[in-house]
Amino acid sequence: MPCVRIRKTVQSSPTNLRMNAKEMMRRKHNAFMPAIKYTKEFYQNNWEGSLRSAQEIIPIVLELVQPRRVVELGCGVGAWLSVLKSYGVEYVLGVDGDYVNREQLLIPKEQFIPFDLEKPFRIEKDFDLAIALEVAEHLPRNCSEIFVSSLVQLAPVVLFSAAVPFQGGTHHINEQWPDFWANIFSEHNFVPIDCIRKRVWQNERVEWWYAQNTLIYAKRELVEENVAFTKAFKGTCISQLRVIHPLRYLAAVDPERIPLRRILPFVQKVVLSSLKRRAKGSFNLLGH
Repeated sequence: MPCVRIRKTVQSSPTNLRMNAKEMMRRKHNAFMPAIKYTKEFYQNNWEGSLRSAQEIIPIVLELVQPRRVVELGCGVGAWLSVLKSYGVEYVLGVDGDYVNREQLLIPKEQFIPFDLEKPFRIEKDFDLAIALEVAEHLPRNCSEIFVSSLVQLAPVVLFSAAVPFQGGTHHINEQWPDFWANIFSEHNFVPIDCIRKRVWQNERVEWWYAQNTLIYAKRELVEENVAFTKAFKGTCISQLRVIHPLRYLAAVDPERIPLRRILPFVQKVVLSSLKRRAKGSFNLLGH
């Protein structure tokens, strides 16, 4: 029986047992992680919600900044950039992994650059606005500073959102509270402006994760010099950046009250957490 073999391993080598337990957890975790993280179906299932959300949020952003050139890191198929183009933005550039299907792009193919976002992104072009929405949680934690550094060097204003702890989703490996990111931005003299969430909080066209997480970061000197930015910043409560949307709360406590399509992003997270707890429990029962 398998348990007999494990006990023999324990008697002969505790180190091997620890390695086997870790390997068991790794295999269970990887069983739910596709070899290709972001497939054609992944983007197909998400772009419509992103497009609707962008159509509601972009006009609010344009009240503060009127960009001529915009770059987006982690653009996916370019839904947000396509909306910006419809508002007259002269030039957009999308950056994402080489796995993005070019045939799915909503922006011209020549305005897309394949790039590994775990590395610093530099380009000899100036932009008025940089975007990174629900991207940072897909990158390892040790890439957090690198990613923010890439953004702040691209533009003086950044439209940013990232998944919070236990939000759930495909390959979410670095879920952090907004103040985690705010602290990194502050190292580059960028401050958060919370002027979007209150205006889209109950807008059903906006996906709840955008309504919950989207902030603007801007250079401090720009905020001090620009009347619109100054006013928006004064309405920001730095100590209350951590908020949870009602739909996320309901998904946690009463999943039957919200549509299935809004619950699915959490299923993977819950299953993985359960498997890890069970594996840890099995490990402890063996005397460790």
